[in-house]
Amino acid sequence: MAHQVNAAARREPRSPLVINIARLGRRPGSMMTMHQSVPSPTRIGLDLIAIAPGAELDLDLRLQSVSEGVLVTGSVSAPTAGECARCLTPVTDAVTIELTELFAYPASATDETADADEVSRVVNDTIDLEQPIVDAVGLALPFAPLCRPDCSGLCPDCGVALATAEPGHHHDKIDPRWAKLSSMFDEDA
Repeated sequence: MAHQVNAAARREPRSPLVINIARLGRRPGSMMTMHQSVPSPTRIGLDLIAIAPGAELDLDLRLQSVSEGVLVTGSVSAPTAGECARCLTPVTDAVTIELTELFAYPASATDETADADEVSRVVNDTIDLEQPIVDAVGLALPFAPLCRPDCSGLCPDCGVALATAEPGHHHDKIDPRWAKLSSMFDEDA
């Protein structure tokens, strides 16, 4: 019971991802659908690419009452923004995730037999979709996003993007082991 009180205290009632399920009821088989766009409450994603705070999350969900809790299924899509892992140019894209999450009712068999971090919970007739969405988006986004599949990256010597550099861009480098010898000979010889 103490866990439920703590979870309720942490739950932000104004978050657009906290859904009131009071009208769903607890009768198994009851269902409601949810088709709406809500702003992302925080940055969701990885270091190089993510859903920006305030970006529109398109929720297309089905909430169904089952004997142990509320089963949420459907999809969530949103625009992403970040930078290319090779050349650091801005990258925009979109991500769509499939969501399947069970939120256990208080005092249900699932609530009593599962550890606190194994299953999400219904708290005060609300469910919080933020953590399941964060987890699914983190798995769906590329760890190293690219502006295009054949991105050449940056020149290791001067840092210019090789895609915009002149053809044949290179730097004449002398092996440091032989650099002293090059100063012994005249350039004209």
